[in-house]
Amino acid sequence: MKRRNREAFTMIELVFVIVIIGILAAIAIPKLAATRDDALITKARTTVASVRSALSTMRQKRILRGNFTAISATDVGTNFDNVLEYSVKSCSSSRCGGWSTNNSTFTFHGPSGDIDCTLSANKLNCESDLD
Repeated sequence: MKRRNREAFTMIELVFVIVIIGILAAIAIPKLAATRDDALITKARTTVASVRSALSTMRQKRILRGNFTAISATDVGTNFDNVLEYSVKSCSSSRCGGWSTNNSTFTFHGPSGDIDCTLSANKLNCESDLD
């Protein structure tokens, strides 16, 4: 009688592979969540840098035209739409990864905390407890 040689994975091998995949997933998911928070913080910092550069350019243009008045929050716009080519995402909830405006205070609501920026003396000054 001829015996057929079957090749397949045993149940122990399959369980072992599933356990290894579970361990790797348990390690990777928190790392990916932290990466998302870091990306949002970097996005906020990049927006602040862009607004600062745009305000500097706006101020220089005003000086060249002979206008020495200070830049106000209405000159900037609610979503920086008057100084940037593309306005930034606005936000009304507390943790949405966007910006909200209250007079001359601009606040970025991130998942790890807020970045508060005030417009004074033609500069955007930001304070944050984020790393």
